[in-house]
Amino acid sequence: MYIADKWVDYEVIDTGDGDKLERWGNYTLRRPDPQIIWPIKNETGLWKKADGHYHRSNSGGGQWSMNPTLPERWTISYGELNFHIKPTNFKHTGLFPEQAVNWSWMMDKIRSAGRPIRVLNLFAYSGGATVAAAAAGAEVCHVDAAKGMVQWAKDNAQLSGLESAPIRYITDDVFKFVQREQRRGKQYDAIIMDPPSYGRGPNGETWKLEENLFPFLQSCTSILSDNPLFLLINSYTTGLSPSVLHNLLHMTMNDKYGGEINCGEIGLPITKSGLNLPCGILGRWESK
Repeated sequence: MYIADKWVDYEVIDTGDGDKLERWGNYTLRRPDPQIIWPIKNETGLWKKADGHYHRSNSGGGQWSMNPTLPERWTISYGELNFHIKPTNFKHTGLFPEQAVNWSWMMDKIRSAGRPIRVLNLFAYSGGATVAAAAAGAEVCHVDAAKGMVQWAKDNAQLSGLESAPIRYITDDVFKFVQREQRRGKQYDAIIMDPPSYGRGPNGETWKLEENLFPFLQSCTSILSDNPLFLLINSYTTGLSPSVLHNLLHMTMNDKYGGEINCGEIGLPITKSGLNLPCGILGRWESK
């Protein structure tokens, strides 16, 4: 498991009964997590004093109960990277802290490449990977179908002092964008993607991971440069094995470029128990 254990401003304090108790900077949040199927050993102390608690509804969704002193949004840092945190109606905060293992990895890859690197970040959300790649010196194209998320990414870049960095922000269906880049003859040295299990584009386009991921990866190989640096896939799709990502990368990337593939679970350390919380999977292809 790849563990994001270098955080200072974030911490999984405790887990149990389907919930995780987290510290985001100076504030604590209690949020549901489907992986947590064990009980809370002692639901006292910080569990009872969380600044925000997302309550699940039996009919789907849920709502927050919040301490009046909890701000609408605040900032946390991971090294030189800064991010706005804001509890949303869908329990998320605008950041997946387990992705820090990927930020550090890609920053090292970009900085040690010894050449200019163009990065394409697809399904790019609020721009964690965009900010990391730009901070490492890459030129980045950030693509997401949600206009609000693209603006959030711009805010995070500005927070990190990257408002003048070579970042191109695109609000579009990622599949159509990649096809247009192919027709334009555009090329990238690295591609990052975080495809959802299911989604819709800005014009009603439908995405189903089990049907679309393989042909999408094939399309992405057509816009990679002749000397690509890496391709990274993140997935939170329940039941999807790291071995599936390995097979997909082998059939699309290894067959064309050789290189090395590493896949596995991604997670966060739990302070109280000393255990690790699984938070999804990753698949990395990198040049040798």
